[in-house]
Order: sequence, then C-alpha cells, then structure tokens
Amino acid sequence: MSVCGPASVCGCCGALRPRYKRLVDNIFPEDPEDGLVKTNMEKLTFYALSAPEKLDRIGAYLSERLIRDVGRHRYGYVCIAMEALDQLLMACHCQSINLFVESFLKMVAKLLESEKPNLQILGTNSFVKFANIEEDTPSYHRSYDFFVSRFSEMCHSSHDDLEIKTKIRMSGIKGLQGVVRKTVNDELQANIWDPQHMDKIVPSLLFNLQHVEEAESRSPSPLQATEKEKESPAELAERCLRELLGRAAYGNIKNAIKPVLIHLDNHSLWEPKVFAIRCFKIIMYSVQPQHSHLVIQQLLSHLDANSRSAATVRAGIVEVLSEAAVIAATGSVGPTVLEMFNTLLRQLRLSIDYALTGSYDGAINAGTKIIKEHEERMFQEAVIKTTGSFASTLPTYQRSEVMLFIMSKVPLPSLHHPVESGKTGENRNRLTQIMLLKSLLQVSTGFQCSNMLTALPSSFLDRLLSASLMEDAEIRLFVLEILISFIDRHGNRHKFSTISTLSDISVLKLKVDKCSRQDTVFMKKHSQQLYRHIYMSCKEETNVQKHYEALYSMLALISIELANEEVVVDLIRLVLAVQEMAHINEENLPAYNRCALYALGAAYLNLISQLTAVPAFCQHIHEVIETRQKEAPYLLPEDVFVERPRLSQSLDQVVIELLFRQSKISEVLGGSGYNSDRLCTPYIPQLTDEDRLSKRKSIGETISLQVEVESRNSPEKEERVPAEEITYETLKKAIVDSVAVEEQERERRRQVVEKFQKAPFEEIAAHCGARASLLQSKLNQIFEITIRPPPSPSGTITAAYGQPQNHSIPVYEMKFPDLCVY
Repeated sequence: MSVCGPASVCGCCGALRPRYKRLVDNIFPEDPEDGLVKTNMEKLTFYALSAPEKLDRIGAYLSERLIRDVGRHRYGYVCIAMEALDQLLMACHCQSINLFVESFLKMVAKLLESEKPNLQILGTNSFVKFANIEEDTPSYHRSYDFFVSRFSEMCHSSHDDLEIKTKIRMSGIKGLQGVVRKTVNDELQANIWDPQHMDKIVPSLLFNLQHVEEAESRSPSPLQATEKEKESPAELAERCLRELLGRAAYGNIKNAIKPVLIHLDNHSLWEPKVFAIRCFKIIMYSVQPQHSHLVIQQLLSHLDANSRSAATVRAGIVEVLSEAAVIAATGSVGPTVLEMFNTLLRQLRLSIDYALTGSYDGAINAGTKIIKEHEERMFQEAVIKTTGSFASTLPTYQRSEVMLFIMSKVPLPSLHHPVESGKTGENRNRLTQIMLLKSLLQVSTGFQCSNMLTALPSSFLDRLLSASLMEDAEIRLFVLEILISFIDRHGNRHKFSTISTLSDISVLKLKVDKCSRQDTVFMKKHSQQLYRHIYMSCKEETNVQKHYEALYSMLALISIELANEEVVVDLIRLVLAVQEMAHINEENLPAYNRCALYALGAAYLNLISQLTAVPAFCQHIHEVIETRQKEAPYLLPEDVFVERPRLSQSLDQVVIELLFRQSKISEVLGGSGYNSDRLCTPYIPQLTDEDRLSKRKSIGETISLQVEVESRNSPEKEERVPAEEITYETLKKAIVDSVAVEEQERERRRQVVEKFQKAPFEEIAAHCGARASLLQSKLNQIFEITIRPPPSPSGTITAAYGQPQNHSIPVYEMKFPDLCVY
C-alpha cells in the first residue's frame, strides 16, 4: 500500500476547499511584486457575477487574508487584496452587496488604523472609490463614525517628514469628501449634518485651509506651479468645503456654520480677520443664494454672543459681517435687513457705554477687564462702515426703511423722545447721536431717489432737522451732510466744495434738470422748514469753515435740484436775511462768523444770479462783488475761506455800497416776472417748540420773538393796534400766566380722567349723550346758515300775512321736467 506524501495531501485538501476560496487564492502570485494575476481575477469576477450569493463570502475571505497579511507585514499581498476588492466593488451591484461592503469597510478600517502612512493612503484611496459608487440597494445600519474621526485625525497629521505629512493630510481630506458624498444625499444613512460629525469635519478642513500661506511659501515660483502643486491640502480643503456647503439644505446651514465660528474663536482668528473674511467669502459663494440670510443670522447671533469680548474681536466679526452681507445682498437677504441694522446699532450703543464706563460691567471691580477707548472707537468705525457698505447694495425702498429706522434710534431733545440727564447721560447721548448720524450719513451717501417726498418723509425730516438745532457743531455738520446727500441727485456736490465767486459758472459744468412735479410738492410742504433751519444754522458761533461750505452746498443744490420761481425768490430772501444778520449782529457773532456770512451771501447770490440769467440782476451782484474786492476783500469767500483768513474788526462800519440791496434785487427781478412783492418782504423764520427744546434762548427772548413774528406775519397788520411795549413786568406776567394756564389744563385733564374711571356708566352715558346732542344742534345751525338752496322753480307762495315769500326747496326734493331726466 502506498503512502501519500505531503504534497499529495495538500493537493487533496486544496481540491476539497470551496471554489470561491480557490478562486481568491489564485489571484495572489507567489511573488507579490508580480502584482495581481489578471486572468484569475477575471475568473473570480465572473464567478461573483454568476453566483452573487457568494459575494459576501468572497469579501469575508479576502478580509481574513488581508488582516493576516497586515499582521505579518506582507504589504505586497495587502495591496493586491485591496485591488481585488476595488475591482469587485466596481463590477458587482447585486442586492447582496451590502454584506460585501461591510467586509470591505472592515478592511479599509484596518488599513486606516495602521501606523504605516502607505497603508493609510491605500485604505483612503479604496474608500474614495467606494464613495463614488452609487449603490442599488439601501443600507439601514451602516455607520461612518469611525471614518469621520479617523479622516479628521489624518487631516491634522504632524508627521516629521513634510512630504509624508502633506500626503496624509490630503488623504484625510479626500476621505472626508468621500464620506460626505456617500451620505449627504442618502436619508437612510447616518446624518452627516449632525453636530457630532460637523464638529470634526469642518474644523479639519479649516485647519488645512488656514495653512495656505505655508503652501504658497513652499512653491518655488508661479512658473513652476505643476499640477501636483495645485493639489495642495489647502486647495483640496477649499474644494471639499465648497462641496459640503453647496450640498447643505435649509435646516443644515446652522450646523455647518457653527463649527466655523467656534474654530475662529478658539484660534483667535477674528483679530487678523484676513482668514475669517476668506472663510466667509467661500461660505457665501458656496451656499445656495436663498440660504445666504441664514449665514448672516448666524454671524449676528455670534456678534451678540461676543458682546463682552475684546473690541478687536468684535470689530473682526463686524468686518466679516460686512463682507458677507454685501455678497448676500446680491441674492436674497429677506427679513434679515432690519435685524442686521438693529444688531449693529445695539452693539454701537454697548460700545459707547463700554468706552464711557471703562468696563463691561459698568463699574470697575477687582478682576474687571479694563477697556481701551481707542479699540472701542475702532470697533465703532467698523460698525459705521458696515452699515454703509451693506446699505449701498440695498434697493431704494429698503434703504429708505433703514434710514428711517436709524433716525428713530437717535436720541433727540423733543417732547416725545427725552434724553438722559446728568454728565454721563449727556456724554452718552452725544456719542450716540454722533455715531448714529455717522451711520446715517454712510447709508445716505449715493442715495438716489426721484421722489423727495418718499425719500424724506415728515417723520424722518422732522427728527433730522431737530438735530440741526443742537449746540454740538459736529452733529450739525453731520445733519447738513446728510441733507446734501439726499438733495444731490446729479453728482453736483463736489463742484461746490470750494466757496467762490466765479465770474462764469459754466466752467463747473453743472447738471441741471427741470424741477419735477413731485419736487414742487415737496418744496411746498417742507421749504419753510428747510429755510428756517438753514437760517438758524447760520447763527451758530461754533461754526467753522466746513459748516459754511456745507451751507453753501446745500443752498446751491436746492437751487439746482428743487428750485422753481417761488423757491428762487425765497432763497434770495433767505440769503439777504443772513446778510442782515451779519450786518446788524444782534447775536454778537465773532468777526470770523460775520465775515463768513457776508462771504456766503456773496458766493450764493453770484451763483443764483447766473442761474437765473437776468442781466440786471447779474450786473448788481457783480458791482457789489467788485466793490468788495476793492474796498473790503474780507467780505468775499476768497479771503475768508482760506487757511489764514484776512478779517476786519471794523465790520460795524460796512457801508451800503458793500451790501446786496433787497430793494434793488426786487426791482430788477420784478421786471423779469418774479414776485416783487414777495422779494420786498424780509425773511423772518417761524418759531417752533424746537427752539425751546434746543435750550438756546431764554424764555424772555422766545416770547419777544414770538410777538415780533406774529406782528410781522399777520395779514391784519394794518388793522391792529400798536403792539404793547415789552417790559420786564410784561414778561413776568406772561410767564406766570402761562404757568397758571398749564396748571389749570393739567387739573382739568386729571378730573376728566378721574371721572371716567370712577363715575357710574349711566352718568358717563348721559354726559356723552348731552354733548352729542349739543354738537348736533350746533351742526344744524351751521348747515342752516351756510347751505342756502336756490329759489324753488315752482315760484312763490303766500305767507300767513298775505305777503309773497320766496320758498326754498332742497335740491333733492325738487321736481324737474321729464326732459331733464335721462
């Protein structure tokens, strides 16, 4: 009997092994350097396609061999096993592929756990190929938690070898990209948008994106930038981040943006702000346009959350917000507009409080962080810049809403908007006023609106002009600049930046359009209000050259943009009143202010005379200017509005030849069709409650001015008796009487309120009924007196005493002939 040797035993056992194992074994060569045996691989693939129920066993056996080869450091066979797996994955799409995929992922995980960079890269490449395969059957239980964690860890590789570190990081980024592609569109997969995954994926991408500068510094030169250089971790991370954000649905934006904000916080990347701005530019251009407002909301919330952070951090967030908002405004910002401005203005107020108190808590305690005022100022300027840059992208109607919103936040001394008292309150009010008006100026710059009635509604204009009466010179200047921004709709403003008396204004190349109907309506409604505030602004002692330049620009722009014949007449009257103010000097203005007012009048009348093109008017203006040039150059803008103005202290001796005469102007313009009667009437500003609230004048001055205005403006001036002489006793009596009247009115109102609160219902009803009856009887009397129907067509009737009497029948009771009925 023969005895079988070892070889025959092996052959016998090999023949008894399952076919799928034999086919798997045959794909491995004796020498791993020879690579995969392709013919045997084709047999294995055909077998897997013919018997798909064996696919899971093939995968399990390949996994077993791979794990054994990894343990024995037979890395050549490991590569062959992974290549075989990849080919089987690409070829097979049967319903039983899920179990095979589980074996595949188990092998990829084994490679990623290895400390060998080559095995990590090999496993990543296989996973990326798998991620690009669209499976025919869903998987309900597959988890990618390990892969997200491991790929994120590879993205932060710190290998000593720079080249190996770069390869590992790029593999990690590719792996994360594969996980996103595999899971983002499959609702049955694990939700990749959960915070536990996003908190790993997003920071890993940002970490590599952050080191773009290092990658650029390693590049020898732009001319040598190869395809390999372009595939740097930073470039790859940016593409992956863009793909991730582009796939984000509405409900997932928050989870994708929050890790970005946390990363920038943790690594102090708001202060240099360059990287933060770059990140959010990528985000804003990657998310779907209809989702961009969600990113803005996240930034606004983050700004609120950092209200007590350093000013440099808040300034960085605001500048990032500015860049993001400008991009979002090109799409759809939606309801975020006012929310954004509300947040910015709230942060502006907080910053003012921080700067005033010196701490975030309002009181300096031990351990309280001291605030640097210049840093807060930098933050405030960043907020103002952001409001302007964002508003410039908004449509006209939204921009108008924003300006109304900002103006409503400005604390002004009025009956309905009391300001804070005390030294700290005054400082806070002033800083708030300045910052909000600065913001409003930024928003109004470049604002174009054809209808001034909609651009400057009464609610807005009233509050804005109230600010022009305040004592603070800086605030008044802001108000003038804002008004100029609104009025200048043809870009003429810069042509009036220098006050001068040009002999020919055609060199300015002014753009002048005919005053529209809407502009005429606007001036009829608001012109006297504008004139009054211009006049009051001229009286300020604290005015400097910039104020007079702004006043000149405003007068000139009104003449160009909003002027009709009536407006021109009123503006001339206004400027002549300003000249009279400087000449009489009841306000005791300094020499510079008086010379500036003279010069302002000369420059404007020179301009308006050439715009009206009335030869006699131009001649008079030029004669006075020439006389001033010879005898009193200190009354002309060329000598006043310079770095070192040449003034004169003998302004009380200004002769009539140096003045523009109202009678002469009325005569020459009246001959050209202008309203000479109106030109002859001196301009006197109306007095309102704003003067009392502005705390400029004493009560006595206010009352005397009111008496004077009433006496001059009354149409019954001729019929009135001479006004009573104003004395100290008269003023005292007026003050006491007004106080007594106010007290009586207050007591009457209190009694009425108390009566309606405590009296029985029947009594209140009877009282109201009696008043209604009284009102009705009065109305009947009025109708009886005012409404007299025509005599009746039926003729006359005889009264009780036989006298003929005309009888009036109401129109609705008259009977007309049939011919009158249609």
